[in-house]
Amino acid sequence: MPSPRRSRRRLSDPIHEHRSFHRTESKIAVAGHPIHAMLVTFPIALCASTLGADALYWWTGDPFWPRAALWAAGVGFLMGILAGLAGTAELLLVPGIRIRAASWTHFILAVMLLSVLGLNWGLRLSDPVAAVLPWGILTSLLAAGMTAMTGWHGGKLVFDYGLGTQTAAGSAHGGETRGDRN
Repeated sequence: MPSPRRSRRRLSDPIHEHRSFHRTESKIAVAGHPIHAMLVTFPIALCASTLGADALYWWTGDPFWPRAALWAAGVGFLMGILAGLAGTAELLLVPGIRIRAASWTHFILAVMLLSVLGLNWGLRLSDPVAAVLPWGILTSLLAAGMTAMTGWHGGKLVFDYGLGTQTAAGSAHGGETRGDRN
């Protein structure tokens, strides 16, 4: 009777084994620099600036701050549209990004955030001063919270998986990402 020998079979993630899982190079880049990563900094900063301008108006009553918030909200929304177009192109064109569920979570949160940024700008268009209290500042708070959530998910994709950071010319992580290490 043969000795009972158990073979240790290592479990693997079927998505990780998929041939396109490791194809995460950026397709939308200028001189090897991913466009989406460059553009997202603007709506993030302008969303925070809108909230800051609202808070300063609430504190000081100076009508300069609602005008500043109007411009910050508008430019933040428009730059968010540009960043969203670049991010959507990356999502649809790069198989290693498209295959991950976390990429779709980031995408859905980003679309929701763009809706809130557009609402925030739209509230201010007719009368920037009257729009601040209470709806403008509440919408700015909601946008800031959603920016934090969306940014956290986007950062996780970049820092844990190296998504969208590599280009065809070279690798940002030497072919290995943190998520691939054991």
